[in-house]
Amino acid sequence: MDKNLVGIIPAAGKANRLGPIPCSKEILPIYTPDCCETGQWRPRVAGDYLLEKISQANVSRVYMILRDGKWDIPAYFGSGKMLNLNIAYLMMDLPYGVPFTIDQAYPFIQDAMVVFGFPDILFRPRDAFAQLLDRQVNTDADLVLGLFPAVETRKMDMVELDGNDRVCKIEIKPASTTLRYTWIIAVWTAGFSRFMHESVRDRQAKIKSTQSERDKQPEVFVGDIIQEAIAAGLRIDKVVFADGEYLDIGTPEDLARIPQFLQKRQAGQAGLLAASKPPELG
Repeated sequence: MDKNLVGIIPAAGKANRLGPIPCSKEILPIYTPDCCETGQWRPRVAGDYLLEKISQANVSRVYMILRDGKWDIPAYFGSGKMLNLNIAYLMMDLPYGVPFTIDQAYPFIQDAMVVFGFPDILFRPRDAFAQLLDRQVNTDADLVLGLFPAVETRKMDMVELDGNDRVCKIEIKPASTTLRYTWIIAVWTAGFSRFMHESVRDRQAKIKSTQSERDKQPEVFVGDIIQEAIAAGLRIDKVVFADGEYLDIGTPEDLARIPQFLQKRQAGQAGLLAASKPPELG
């Protein structure tokens, strides 16, 4: 495994859209799709799907960034041994958006190649991260986005491509759009980590000193940082998964779609596996 590859997973959200649930969303049991090495069945949780794909990309180190109170996440995943990973946990500081959460890991990732995903989004294909890493090696891009056909575009960062098929703009949760693709996963270099860190630091310096003013600060999205990087001339590339699929499990309605999503075969995107064989992880 490449020792300079690091996985980053933000797990500091409140899951307000899901309503009352008995645990953190990242460890919400959602299926029992396969056997472990001992041949014994075990439950699977939402975060397993992202961690497994990270492991399949030959990443061995992962940082999960938590908020206070989400202690059930490290209690479940522990050291990461059951997924062949080394997992460490960091604490969120400022609650102004995912870039601020990611920045907690900066001292540990500033020289690394980062593999990034959201633990509440299931996606396929299985080798998506490997394809992004290959693309980065071939293009030397600062950031490579994994683009998927968007579902419910008003909830997503939509990605515009120019006439040369290059990433040129990010539309964040547009009320309406003609754009087709959203980004779900990414890999980036130390240069992009540094760019994000400096952007967060600049925003932090502008945040008002009083608590009432701090509470009014707008949420910052990773898409905001990507748009800044485009404007600054960083090299932004992409891999388009035209036949890829994803499911953001942020609402009760999305949770109800999980069995159908997991039962689809990767090849052909249709059909159910035989009843005697549990579905693959996608």
